[in-house]
Amino acid sequence: MTIELINEDEMRVKIFKALADPTRLEIIRMLYQNNKEMTFGGVGDKCQTSKANISYHFRALREAHLIKVRKEAQSKLVSLNFPIFEQYLPSFLDTL
Repeated sequence: MTIELINEDEMRVKIFKALADPTRLEIIRMLYQNNKEMTFGGVGDKCQTSKANISYHFRALREAHLIKVRKEAQSKLVSLNFPIFEQYLPSFLDTL
C-alpha cells in the first residue's frame, strides 16, 4: 500500500469520526444553510451549547479539515471547507 493511500485513508477516518456526532452535524448543517462565515459565539448560541463545548466540536471539525477558521480582531470566524467535502463526500452537503 502506498503512503498516499494511507494518508487518504487516515483523512477519511478523521472525517467520519468528526461527522459521527449529532452536534457536529448540526454545526455543519448550520454553516451550509447560512452559506457564510459565522462567529464561534454565533454558532454556539444557535446550537445552545457552552463556549467550551462548542470549542471541543470545532477542534474535531478543524482537525478533519471540514471547517476553516480565521481570526478577525477579537473574533474567530468559521466556514465550511468546501473542497474537502467535494473531494471526500461529494453531494453530502446537499443531503442536509
